[in-house]
Amino acid sequence: MSYEHEPISPMFRIDVSAESDSNQQASGDRIVIELLRQMVASQEQQNRILDELVQQNAAANKQRASELQQWKNANPALAKSCRNAAETLSKVQTEFLTSLTEEISDSEDHLLEGEYMLNEFVDRFGPRLAHLNGVLQVLAQLGSSDPNA
Repeated sequence: MSYEHEPISPMFRIDVSAESDSNQQASGDRIVIELLRQMVASQEQQNRILDELVQQNAAANKQRASELQQWKNANPALAKSCRNAAETLSKVQTEFLTSLTEEISDSEDHLLEGEYMLNEFVDRFGPRLAHLNGVLQVLAQLGSSDPNA
């Protein structure tokens, strides 16, 4: 059995002859180096901008937390009432989610088959869930004991 070997072409070709044009390669290298420098400068500028954004967001969050804590200090009884209301509303939300998931399980085939049933479901549960979540979020923030919450 004879095996014929095809010549393998080299992956890299290195020209070591005296006629090689090193000026063209040097020019290409300078272009690549300049492009890399521009990329680094752009990246540094983006990093500075991101740092500024982070600092602005941190300052805004710190200001908001400070104002919230001042409100809680000025209204301790109301903050406690908000906390109690949030705990109660959280239980209500759990019950609501339980009934919502049961409705989904019971109506799975109908929800998958037709858009009408899906629209009815969303109309029935969507606004109530959205409003409940919004109210619960406000009460939880106003009633939280942690100023950073």
